[in-house]
Amino acid sequence: MANKKLKKAVSTVLKIAISAVAIGYLVYSLSPEEEKDILNALKSSNKGWLLVAFVLFNLSKIISSIRLNKYFNCLGLKLKEIYNLKLYYLGMFYNLFLPGGIGGDGYKVYLLHKKYDIKAKGLIAATLLDRLSGVVVLGFMALILALLSTVEEIIPFQNVVLIIGMVAAFPIFWFVHNKFFKTFNPEFVRALVMGFGVQLSQLICAAFILLALNVEGSYFDYMTLFLVSSVVAVLPFTIGGVGARELVFSEGVVLFTSIATFRPEALAFSVLFFVITAVSSLIGVVYTVKLKE
Repeated sequence: MANKKLKKAVSTVLKIAISAVAIGYLVYSLSPEEEKDILNALKSSNKGWLLVAFVLFNLSKIISSIRLNKYFNCLGLKLKEIYNLKLYYLGMFYNLFLPGGIGGDGYKVYLLHKKYDIKAKGLIAATLLDRLSGVVVLGFMALILALLSTVEEIIPFQNVVLIIGMVAAFPIFWFVHNKFFKTFNPEFVRALVMGFGVQLSQLICAAFILLALNVEGSYFDYMTLFLVSSVVAVLPFTIGGVGARELVFSEGVVLFTSIATFRPEALAFSVLFFVITAVSSLIGVVYTVKLKE
């Protein structure tokens, strides 16, 4: 037990350290002119478009919570959608603001296991699959946008590789799904459809943030960077993706011909998306005291 607690503590400290290093690097690498440009972009952003972006982001989370509940249904767990949504926002809050201990996903598993006597193994599989299916759709859409963007050729036969990745994504995912998550096979197609709903909502959210900032350059480039940064942010190396997303935008922008010189705008976009995420996650604080079905 002591070793387990120590591992969790070390993991949390490492995540905080990696996020801090990433943010520190970005702040150090910015010139005074870039810092001024970022602040000006944030101050002059259109608040109406940002409100629309906020609504769309939360729409994506509502769809995500429904998808997770479909996976729970496969385990015989029938949660009311409103209760499941409250639990989802509580998990968001824990993941972003209380990174220590078991985190948001772990807390949901603990609470549902204790309250409904559902095997923890199945609940863990459901939450893991929920994330995995989201990443697969994210990656697929990122590959499509990369083909439409002005990204430089980083590897030989890059477009061919991107197309192969697109074609292979879902067959490979089905193989993994059928091999390790067979219990949830009845929801495979519906979960993927909802996954596209989630990512399209977030892409439109991103488009409205770009409108709010009145940015120049190809939206396909920004959207590609956004999806790639979302995949990176899901990886469990930072606190809620803090630092990882910003680093992708800062270093990745130079790879796109259309937006290579718009680093401040790209970072301003990343900051605003984080603010929308943080404000949305704060909704979960309402349910930290007591969660009622």
